[in-house]
Amino acid sequence: MKKNHPLSRRAFIKKASITASVLPLASYLSCSTTNTRAASDDLEVHVFSKHLQFLDYKEMAVTVKEIGYDGVDLTVRPKGHVLPKKVADDLPQAVAALREQGLIINMMTTGVNNSDDAIHRKVLETAAVQGIKNYRMGYLSYPKAGTIPEAIAVFQDQMKDLAEFNQSLGLRGAYQNHAGKRVGAMMWDIYHLLEKANPDTLGCQYDIRHAMVEGGMSWETGLRLIQPHIHTIVLKDFVWQKVDGKWKVVNVPLGEGMVDFGGYFRILKDYGIQVPASMHLEYDLGGAEHGAKKMDKAGQKVVFEAMKRDLQKARKMWQEA
Repeated sequence: MKKNHPLSRRAFIKKASITASVLPLASYLSCSTTNTRAASDDLEVHVFSKHLQFLDYKEMAVTVKEIGYDGVDLTVRPKGHVLPKKVADDLPQAVAALREQGLIINMMTTGVNNSDDAIHRKVLETAAVQGIKNYRMGYLSYPKAGTIPEAIAVFQDQMKDLAEFNQSLGLRGAYQNHAGKRVGAMMWDIYHLLEKANPDTLGCQYDIRHAMVEGGMSWETGLRLIQPHIHTIVLKDFVWQKVDGKWKVVNVPLGEGMVDFGGYFRILKDYGIQVPASMHLEYDLGGAEHGAKKMDKAGQKVVFEAMKRDLQKARKMWQEA
């Protein structure tokens, strides 16, 4: 696979325009990492439905519309808003409820990480029929036997096949960088993971919170490495805090932690990256941060206020960047 190098914004846009004119899926799947809006416009923000699983589809749609989000990043995975085994029946209902409120339904979070599993294929086929274009993939783990380069070689073929299946459906998969020990904690993991895959149909969901936890002072280098492959992004914040005598990562409301969103958003604009963003609220919200299925009215109010606060903060920081 040809190695990608950072481009100036002007060169990037020129290259993307030329590429879009010749690709058969240019109406949506182009080499450009930008959407149709200029980087000076408002950020398109979708709320992660993991935090609203105590609401049914219609209640969720009305609430999200009233708070002011552009759309919903729908959980279509085990313990999600839509269960994979019921995707053919339930996903159309969820999509209809969201679109009835005029919301964008162009993102979903799944457990899909290969094109061989029948349920994975059904999830993607159903999403394609419903017009959903972007999905976050399920994670991969390194086997205990063998070396990491050997495991990456196997995963590369798996990603190549998945990218080809995505192309047949007009979908784009994105692997999220996530701090920890699984594949994708380090940006180099994802870079090598994607080497054999079609970059138009398989890329990265860039998570600045996890990138800073793992990357420390080198996260900008990781962003530079993976930026041509970014299809979607995640918004959330954190601090390092001593808990019971041990240093731990603690999630906090957007703009209250260690993520330099001003600098981060400026870098995205310099690269010409403006893609759908998924808002995660993973700090203490009475269980909603973990996907609670039931919440009383008082707890729901706390969640809704947090959703509104973080959305306003994200849009303000984007405009000021």
